[in-house]
Amino acid sequence: MNKLVASALMAVVASASVFAVEKGEAGEVLSHKMTSLEGKEVDLSKYQGDVVLIVNVASKCGYTPQYTGLQALHAKYNEQGLAVLGFPCNQFLGQEPGTSEDIAAFCEKEYGVEFDMFEKIEVKGAGASPLYKQLTSKEVLGDDAGPVKWNFEKFLVGRDGKVIKRYRSGATPESLAGAIEAELAKQGS
Repeated sequence: MNKLVASALMAVVASASVFAVEKGEAGEVLSHKMTSLEGKEVDLSKYQGDVVLIVNVASKCGYTPQYTGLQALHAKYNEQGLAVLGFPCNQFLGQEPGTSEDIAAFCEKEYGVEFDMFEKIEVKGAGASPLYKQLTSKEVLGDDAGPVKWNFEKFLVGRDGKVIKRYRSGATPESLAGAIEAELAKQGS
């Protein structure tokens, strides 16, 4: 009897959390736990109240020079409340083949990256990280929903934890400055 009650209770809890994610409630995008390049668990809720730019990155891509712009955004706006989060991904023509150590060394040496970087993840398909499944969902993005198409797609998250806009790979980090400044000007939730 106790196993039956426990199973039923677990089903209710699971469906409640799925419902919250599907509804795209404020802050839900930042409810995930991810692993940093250093192997430490990071609760993304620590960024709640910040403006967050989430980017899937790769070291051997034509868009890799966007690291320069991402670092520039971090340097200019971090003290005002911008958090740039880089998520390496090897799903697009194997353009991020290295280990966490390789990625960290590359980012530091080639681009002086100081923003938060995370372990390599999948951003599309059945093995996609729950964070990216949510980021690309219809409930969060509406008509702009769908799988990540390439490296360096960007998701701008407001201080309230809601996704403001998705930017495809060709959007340079510099082109996001106005949208970032508008979000930074809003007071925290």
